[in-house]
Amino acid sequence: MTDRISAREAIALVTDSFAELTCPKGESGPDGPLSWQGYDDARARAAARTGEEESVVCGTATFGTASFGTTIDGRPPLGPVTAVLVAFEFGFLGGSLGERTGDRLEAAYEHARTHRLPVVSLVATGGSRMQEGMLALTQLQRVARQSALTREAGLAQIAVLRDPTTGGGWATLGAGADVTLALPGAQVAFAGSRVRPPDADPAAYTAEAQVAAGSVDALVPRDGLRETLALWLDLLTRPSAGAAPVPPALGATDPPATGWDAVQRARAPERPRAEAYLDALFTRRAAIGGDRSGGTDDGVLCGFGRADDGRTIAYAAQRGTPTRPAGYRTAARLVRLAGRLGIPVLTLVDTPGAANDADAERQGAGAAIADLFAAVATARTPVTTLVIGEGGSGGALALAAPGNTWATPDSYFSVIAPESAAAILKRPADEVRATADQLRLRPQDLVELGVIRGIAERPGG
Repeated sequence: MTDRISAREAIALVTDSFAELTCPKGESGPDGPLSWQGYDDARARAAARTGEEESVVCGTATFGTASFGTTIDGRPPLGPVTAVLVAFEFGFLGGSLGERTGDRLEAAYEHARTHRLPVVSLVATGGSRMQEGMLALTQLQRVARQSALTREAGLAQIAVLRDPTTGGGWATLGAGADVTLALPGAQVAFAGSRVRPPDADPAAYTAEAQVAAGSVDALVPRDGLRETLALWLDLLTRPSAGAAPVPPALGATDPPATGWDAVQRARAPERPRAEAYLDALFTRRAAIGGDRSGGTDDGVLCGFGRADDGRTIAYAAQRGTPTRPAGYRTAARLVRLAGRLGIPVLTLVDTPGAANDADAERQGAGAAIADLFAAVATARTPVTTLVIGEGGSGGALALAAPGNTWATPDSYFSVIAPESAAAILKRPADEVRATADQLRLRPQDLVELGVIRGIAERPGG
């Protein structure tokens, strides 16, 4: 469990300034809609203890330049970002959601859409308020609707999970955000601490477990929250109409002589990998993690970065390993999020192919690849692709932009690996090299065939 802080302390921790919104004043009879004996007294004690009238504080806040100093990466800062901020007060009846909480949240989201502002939620809640019964539970539907409308409006939503984040607050504002961050050690789960099976593993109900399951993007320590939120807001609120540039090649400059040469170059351990390309292209970047369906894949890097020209570009980059279903689902999540926010996408292809083990099949490899094909094919913003290493079959093609794919001189792209092609054709091992030539998988072959647009050059080449 983390050290708990109040809503106002959390607001002060992450913002440069904050102005509270005028809150709707809901009315109900004595002791609430269910006439729950003692409910009015409980609310009065909570108000006296916390100084708040309800379990959530809503307002507009500025985030930004104070986190980075006077300049960012040697250039003038782009300026602070204004957002609607929602902060839960756990000291007020466990941060629970009741009708008045729903009124405040709905008003905050409506303000965000009216003024075209992103939404940041600092969540700390035990769930729905029992003293209001089903009327409290149905507030989750109101919150989910407001979140969906805000998503459709193309506005970013970022959640920070404090301790605890359980029940409906996790299942709406937390898990439903575009980017979800969590404080280390926080309880994060749908089941609250008093309603779990007695023999349940407590480690499964933590922020760390949710990161491992692909439901939370990252753990952020308290002293890093201000800068992290400022960076995310800066990256997600700068749409751009143009396509991402083709990154310069970082490795070999001359095209390979033979098909087998192309394969050997792409498999060489010293060849530049995804991290080198991302470091060269972006001055700052922030990663999303997980497919929101129970899985992660370290072999695919996804996130948003700031290019030299100040634009935000979304990226999905393979790291040279067989891509697992979670990797494809995370990349599809990235492409769709970038499309909603008006941000162009860059994909870096580098995989021998999709993972083909039994677990990958059980995890839905085919469905995951199909979903990424669909996401790229229907992307709302331009997608640019650079093949930087191995381009192995459909597992690589799923990340490739139709009509806007390029390749480096130390890469190849093939319908199948030469060894597998020779095996399927029942050819002896000494014919693998000749098979590589027949597959016409070199970058220059791909240009001639019209599969790719061109070969990336070295900087200044």
